[in-house]
Amino acid sequence: MKKLYFLLILLLATLHGIAQGLTITGSVKDSATLAPLPGASIVVDYRRNWSAAKVDEKGNFSMELSDEDHVLVIRHVGYESFRAFIKAGTRKVNFDILMTTTSSQLEEVIITSKGFDQTIRQPILGSLQINIKTLEKLPSAFGELDILRSLQMLPGVSSVGEASNGVNIRGGTTDQTLILLDDTPIFNPTHMFGLFSVIPPNTVNNLDLYKGNVPARFGGRVASVLDISTKNPNLDKFKMAGGISLISNRLLLDAPIIKGKLGIYVAGRGAFNDFILPKLDKQLQNIKARFGELSAKTFWRINDKNTLTWMGYYSDDYFKTDLLTNLPNVVGTDTYYKHVTTNSMLRWLHVISPKINLQTTAVYAKYSPDIGTAEKATGNVVKLRASTEQRQIKSNINYQLTDHKFETGIVATQYVIKPGTLYPGASPSVNFIATPTEKANEVALYVDDEINFSKNLALSFGLRYSYFMSVGPSIVRDYLPGQPRDEFSVTDSTAFSRGKIAKSYGGFEPRLGLRYALTDHISLKFGYNLMRQYIQVVSNTATPIPTSRWKTSDTHIKPQISNLFTAGFYQSFSEDIYEVSLEGYYRLANNIIDYKPGADFLLQRFPETQLIQGRNKSYGVELMVSKKKGNTKGWANYTYARSLNIVDKGAALIELVNRGNWYPANYDKPHSFNASLDITVDKHNSFGFTFAYSTGRPYTEPIGFINYQNNVYPFYDKRNNKRIPDYHRLDFAWNIYNPSMKNRRWQGHWTFSVYNVYARKNAYSVFFKTENKVTKSYKLNIFAAPIATIAYNFTF
Repeated sequence: MKKLYFLLILLLATLHGIAQGLTITGSVKDSATLAPLPGASIVVDYRRNWSAAKVDEKGNFSMELSDEDHVLVIRHVGYESFRAFIKAGTRKVNFDILMTTTSSQLEEVIITSKGFDQTIRQPILGSLQINIKTLEKLPSAFGELDILRSLQMLPGVSSVGEASNGVNIRGGTTDQTLILLDDTPIFNPTHMFGLFSVIPPNTVNNLDLYKGNVPARFGGRVASVLDISTKNPNLDKFKMAGGISLISNRLLLDAPIIKGKLGIYVAGRGAFNDFILPKLDKQLQNIKARFGELSAKTFWRINDKNTLTWMGYYSDDYFKTDLLTNLPNVVGTDTYYKHVTTNSMLRWLHVISPKINLQTTAVYAKYSPDIGTAEKATGNVVKLRASTEQRQIKSNINYQLTDHKFETGIVATQYVIKPGTLYPGASPSVNFIATPTEKANEVALYVDDEINFSKNLALSFGLRYSYFMSVGPSIVRDYLPGQPRDEFSVTDSTAFSRGKIAKSYGGFEPRLGLRYALTDHISLKFGYNLMRQYIQVVSNTATPIPTSRWKTSDTHIKPQISNLFTAGFYQSFSEDIYEVSLEGYYRLANNIIDYKPGADFLLQRFPETQLIQGRNKSYGVELMVSKKKGNTKGWANYTYARSLNIVDKGAALIELVNRGNWYPANYDKPHSFNASLDITVDKHNSFGFTFAYSTGRPYTEPIGFINYQNNVYPFYDKRNNKRIPDYHRLDFAWNIYNPSMKNRRWQGHWTFSVYNVYARKNAYSVFFKTENKVTKSYKLNIFAAPIATIAYNFTF
C-alpha cells in the first residue's frame, strides 16, 4: 500500500511538472516576401538539446520544454539567425519570426567563417565574418570602437603602424583591399589621419572579410575585400541608440514611417573635442582635428515581391598642423587637410519565386581631399583640391536550392579622377595649375556557382570577365624604348578626343574553392583566385594621406594582376565550442606600383615619369585557435608572412630598385601574434583584454652621408634595409551593462578602457635630421603612454 501511495505521489508530481513546463509556439517567415520557411532548424541551449520540433510547410512550429532557462536559436540557410533567451518560470511564449536574407549568417562566436558551422562545411576559405557586438567589447583607443583597428587582431591583417590609413592584408597594399559600405566604395577609410575608421559602428550589421577565396561578384582589387552591410530600418517600433566618449559622440534614430512597410533611420557621429588631444599625448600638441559624419537608410516593402532600399553616407574631416607644409613654392606657417566622402546606394529587389530573385543596384561614390597652406608672409591660403568619383550600376540574378547556389550578374562602372588643381589665391609667387582629368569605363560579367555534391565534397566556382577602357580627352606621350620616362625621352604625343578609347585592358578572372570533409568536424580546403585592379593609389609614403592621388590604368600604367593560391585545415572540438584553423597562401602580383627615388606625384601632369612597375610575392602561414561560446571566449593567432617586391623588367637600368633584386615591401612583417580574451562575469559586467605583437616594419637607412658645398646629403644603397623595433601592446576594457540592475527599455552601457597598458613606446617610423652638420636618427612615437578613456553607450 505504501508503495502504491508513493507511486501515486510520484505520478502526480510528474504530471504537475509537465503541466508547469514551457510551451513555445510560433511561425517562421521571410521578412521581405512573408513566405513561410519550412525546414528551418530549431536549436535549444547551443546544441546541448536538438529540438524534435519541426517547422511545417506553413512555417509554424510548436514545442514543449522543461521549466528552466533556455536559449532558443532558429536558423535557415541564406537567412540571419533568430535568437531568444527564455527565463525559467515562463509558461507560454509565441514568436512570429521574420527572418532577413543575407549572403552569410552569423554564429554566436567572436569570429567565424561564413555561416553556421561553415568553417568545416563551406568550400570558401580565408573568409571571415566579424560579430560587431564582440568588437564593441574590445579595448579601443580613446574609447571609440574602431573597425579597422579591430580587424588587425585577425591573422593576416596588419597596418604599417598606429594612426595609419587602411589595412594591409596578406601582403597587399592598402588600396589593394576593396572596402565596400553597402556596395559603395570607400576611398579613404579613416578619420583624423588614421585615428578612427570612417565606418559608423552603430549602423553596421555584418562585416565580411574575404582574404582567400573572393566571390566573382567582387572585382577591382587584387588582395582582399571587406564587405560591410548596414542594418535595415526597424519597421515595427521607434528605437534610439547613441554614445558619448572623450573624443566623439554619436546618435541613431530609427523609426517606422508606415508600420510593417516603410522605415528610416538617421545616424550621426562627430568629434569636436580636439582640445583633449594634447592632454592625452604630447605628440598631439598644436593639432586641430575634427570630423563629422551622417548616414541614413530607408527600406520600403512595396509588396510581397518587391522591396526598395536607399542608403546615404556623408563625412567631413578637418586636420590642421604646423608640422607639415608641403605645397610647392609655398613657405607656410601651417597646413590643413580636409577630405569629404559622399556615398549613395539605391537597390531594388524583385522576388521572382521563392528560389529566384533579381537585384539591381545603383551606386555613387565621391572622395574629395582639400589641402591648404597659409603663407608665412601674408597669411594667404594656397589650396590644392582633388576628387575621385565612381558611378556604378549592377544587376544580378540569384538562384538558391538546398545544396546549390547560383548567381550571375553584370556590372558597369565609370571613373572620373581629378588629380589636383592648385589655387594660388592672392599669392604672387604661386601659379594656378590644373592637372588633366582622368576618365575610364569598366564593364564586367560574372558567374558564381556553389554546389554541395555530398556531405564530404563541396565546390565553389566563379568566373569574372572584366574589360577596362581609358578614355579621352587625354594626351598620351611616347617615350624612347629602354630609357627612363622623363622630359628628355619624349618622342611624340597623341591627343584623344572626348570619349575615345586611349587604351583598353581585359581578361578572365577565375575563382575556385574546394572543400573535402574528412569527418563532421575536420575539413581540408583549397582555393585559387585571379584578380585584376585598374585603379590604384600612387604614393611614396608608408600610409596614404590626402596628398596621395588615385590613378587609373592607362597606356603606360598597366593594371595589376594577382594570382593567389590558398590551402587550409580546419577542425572543431567539443560541439563546435573550440576551433582550430591552419591556412597557408602564396600570392604573385604583376605590375605593382612603385616609385622612383625622389618621386613627387603632386600636380604631375604625367605621373608615369615618377612611377615604375614590378612584381610582388607574398606568402605566409596563419594559425588560429578560438573558443567561441561560454562565459570566457577568445582567440589567439600567429602569422608568419612575407611580402617582397622586385623591379627587374621593363625599367631602365638606372630605374632598377635595389639593383633589380628582391626587397621587403613597406608593410613586410614576418612575425605577428594577436590574442583576445572576453570574460563575462555576469549579465552586467565583462572584461576584455587584447595583446598584439609584430615584427617592426622595414625602412631605408642611408649607409653614409656626402658633404657637398657645405650641404649634407644621404647616400642610399638598398631599399628597406633596416627595421624599426618590434611592436607590442596590451589593452584592457571593463564593460558595465545596465548599471541600474533593472530591466528597462532604456539600457545603459559604460566602458572603461586603457590603451597601451604598460606604456610601450612603439616607434611609428625612423627619420633623420641634420643639425650642426651631424646627422642623427630619431624615432617617432604616436602613442607613447597609456591612454585611459571612458565612454557611455545607450539604447532605447
